[in-house]
Amino acid sequence: MKPLSIKGIFFFTLFSVTTITLFSQEKPRLIVRSDDMGAFHSVNVACIEAYKKGIQTVVEVMPVTAWFPEAARMLNENQGIDVGIHLAITSEWENIKWRPLTYCPSLTDENGYFYPMINPHNAYPGQSILENKWDIDEIEKEFRAQIELTLKNIPQASHLSGHMGALRFDPKVLELTHKLAREYNLTFVESDDLRQKYNATSVWYDGSNETDKKEAGFVSMLNKLEAGKNYIFVDHPALDNDEMKTVGHIGYEWVAEDRQGVTDILTSKKVKQTINEKGIELITYNDLTKALPRSTPDTEKVSAKGIQNYLDTVKKSGQDLHSIMILRNGKVVAEHWLGEHAANKPHIMNSVSKTYTATAIGFAVSEGKLNVADKVISFFPDKLPDNVSQNLNDLEIKHLLTMSVGHDPNAVREKTRNNDDWVEAFLAEPITEKPGTQFNYNSLATYMLSAIIQQVTGEKLIDYLYPRLFRPLGIVGARWEECPQGINIGGWGLYVKTEDMAKLGQFFLQKGKWKGEQLLPESWIVEATTSHIASLPAGIKKEDLKIKPDESDWLQGYGYQMWRSRHNGYRADGANGQFILVLPEKEAVIVTTANIGDMQAELNLIWEYLLPAIK
Repeated sequence: MKPLSIKGIFFFTLFSVTTITLFSQEKPRLIVRSDDMGAFHSVNVACIEAYKKGIQTVVEVMPVTAWFPEAARMLNENQGIDVGIHLAITSEWENIKWRPLTYCPSLTDENGYFYPMINPHNAYPGQSILENKWDIDEIEKEFRAQIELTLKNIPQASHLSGHMGALRFDPKVLELTHKLAREYNLTFVESDDLRQKYNATSVWYDGSNETDKKEAGFVSMLNKLEAGKNYIFVDHPALDNDEMKTVGHIGYEWVAEDRQGVTDILTSKKVKQTINEKGIELITYNDLTKALPRSTPDTEKVSAKGIQNYLDTVKKSGQDLHSIMILRNGKVVAEHWLGEHAANKPHIMNSVSKTYTATAIGFAVSEGKLNVADKVISFFPDKLPDNVSQNLNDLEIKHLLTMSVGHDPNAVREKTRNNDDWVEAFLAEPITEKPGTQFNYNSLATYMLSAIIQQVTGEKLIDYLYPRLFRPLGIVGARWEECPQGINIGGWGLYVKTEDMAKLGQFFLQKGKWKGEQLLPESWIVEATTSHIASLPAGIKKEDLKIKPDESDWLQGYGYQMWRSRHNGYRADGANGQFILVLPEKEAVIVTTANIGDMQAELNLIWEYLLPAIK
């Protein structure tokens, strides 16, 4: 079997950390990337197998291909994969071709298919991009269409790459790609400046890459990776079946067998064993290029001993802490996962979801799509009860934000159990108190905020947040449960990773600014984190209150889906111990995930041990 060697297929790529050793990088870090998902059903199946049963961490998907819809479905079902948009303006195979999404005659042959090659090729005379008068405006139009189709179907996509050298064959195309990456908040992973910044090295099989020698060559390569360095491996998995046996081009006719060999090494027990023995850290593009910076406790004037005392006390107390991350001066100084929980595993947010929802309202306000004084009934004229009371008429978005609707949240929650239309059930519940006068914790109020976002933007809440918040901050693979009518629940049901929580906390601490860009107006952050109404613990009436304000973090006031805390802080807060604690006076953020019923006890330990540790 001949080794595969086609000039121009492999280009430099970048990666990012999904799990990070506490305080330092002492392991080799490796990105394992699979290309061309969407090209064939066999490739789609192999890519998912290489992720679920193997070592693959990144996949590049091609939106111009026939099997892209299936690829999108599969990637949405497996959101732990870091997805790249593999921009294509060539179609190299003999028996299957793909066309552009737009009208771009300078890029296509007489049949309307993309040319097979970028560079001139002896086997295909006259059938390359560079042998024809390509038009940069047509390339931009086509690239935009491919990016937008992918983001519409796979909103968690994090980066751009090029198929067969599509992005680097001319300086004008390279400049265009940089522009599009900035515009769509996607990392361009073949950029020279990123290669230098992250000091990344591409690796390949050590020795022959013939099919029957791939595993030995891959294992040999793994054994040569050095601690503290970053590496990238790129190949093309598929299955050796009837579909792939029809695929090939002049000079590469053994595609099915060769690419089955790639699938085999990506799922190989021997390969996985070598990775474990070498302590190699499997990583993705997103987490390195958009991860929070790391530092040490001493550098940021945080007591490592205080952190350890906290962890020891948590263990002794029996609190079921799942993870903790501490930021000081915008840098992670400590991170710890317990049990089966890990840096790359999303966690249920419960009511921390509410803060993400309120942030979407902030973006909509800043874009002029709505105002916090807007009447709620104005968004749902077809779902109103026959008789609209004065209180319902007076209900504003601000009252939803501050949990001061004025009706019984338990009653409306019960009605949703028997009514698929949650908006209708919410509006039908009698409002007995004047809106804005009484705090009563109400998760369906947050659901209404999500419904309003979907009503005014035509997008689900999570899709609306991706270009505005998630992609700029590097939050990918988020998942949000929906109501029976397909609206993100808003008040709960969000799953994100611990670092994603920390990023939101740091975003608030920086008053809506990220990497020098003001994404959300500072005025909104101030308004959202200011107490607008006296608060009570969820489900507790004022007359039943038996604790003093200085003993409770639930009696410090409530902002826009965010609680004020003791020690002049504020927090996103979810049942069973999910917290994003923002401490402006300390320039610190503390994040936890947990399964702790006594959340005040959880906070008490944080105040007792971690607060004084931040000097």
